[in-house]
Amino acid sequence: MTALNPATLHPPFARYVHGRVVGPRARLILTSGQLPVRKDGTTPDGAEAQAALCFANIAEILAEGGAAAEHVIRVNAYVTDRAHMAGYMAARDAFFAACATPPASTLVIVSGFTRPEFLVEVEVTAALPD
Repeated sequence: MTALNPATLHPPFARYVHGRVVGPRARLILTSGQLPVRKDGTTPDGAEAQAALCFANIAEILAEGGAAAEHVIRVNAYVTDRAHMAGYMAARDAFFAACATPPASTLVIVSGFTRPEFLVEVEVTAALPD
């Protein structure tokens, strides 16, 4: 998988790439948006802890499909306020810290989720060689 960061564009604002190329023979894993809910139904306080939990849940899904963080090619994330961006980004960067190439990434501010305590939701697309 190749990173795409054309010199004609402004560089990414954080640790992500503008695009990724996936080979012609790849198996994709797409996750549903993961909300910050533990198996016991509880939710941690704070955007960074919630984002870290979302990524931990994503890691479990990826592992079930035979993948890991390094296979993620795209992240879509949603936060309920600009104030939560730094916490989310810290958790995202920690999740992908060991990856040679970060994924493409989108972060959107939304008005809310199904429960008021949710501050973050994250979904990913991963690609495995077939």
